[in-house]
Amino acid sequence: MTVAFTTNQDLDPVRLRQAFGVFPTGVVAVAAEVDGELVGLAASSFTSVSLDPPLVSINLATASKTWPDLRRAERLGVTVLADHHGPLCRQLAGPVERRFDGVDVTVTDGGAVLVDDGLAMFDTTIYREVDAGDHVLVLLELHAVAHTDDIEPLVFHRSAFGRLAAAVAGVDAR
Repeated sequence: MTVAFTTNQDLDPVRLRQAFGVFPTGVVAVAAEVDGELVGLAASSFTSVSLDPPLVSINLATASKTWPDLRRAERLGVTVLADHHGPLCRQLAGPVERRFDGVDVTVTDGGAVLVDDGLAMFDTTIYREVDAGDHVLVLLELHAVAHTDDIEPLVFHRSAFGRLAAAVAGVDAR
């Protein structure tokens, strides 16, 4: 296979988005109760960072209209979305006032909002924010975690939602 690299002048946003899109990612809902209202968004940039202290990260566009409200919350809920949550992701990207319509959630005492049928749920606080070009890297410290092993994650790949394919029996991934 021959790969044709481009020069910096060819790194337009469309081409970059296509290249970044070949790497499949999970999707999370980041949500909190702010001023008595449920506020949230979907992010496909979630990753584990550290066990000590327990940290995860998300990356959010600096143009986000939701992050300025979310960042005021005492606690943020992060829910790893399951394979049936494709419609919820689209809803979380829609009109702010409709993002939680019909969604079963749990609100913690600190105001973190967790999607009830998620794959994993984290109660977090903001540990640090780092400016990163047109995004902000948000490090979140974990305070509580819950998870299930009986459902599969939602996967975002090439600008579409999908599911993991069944593992091939007998293949050792080491």
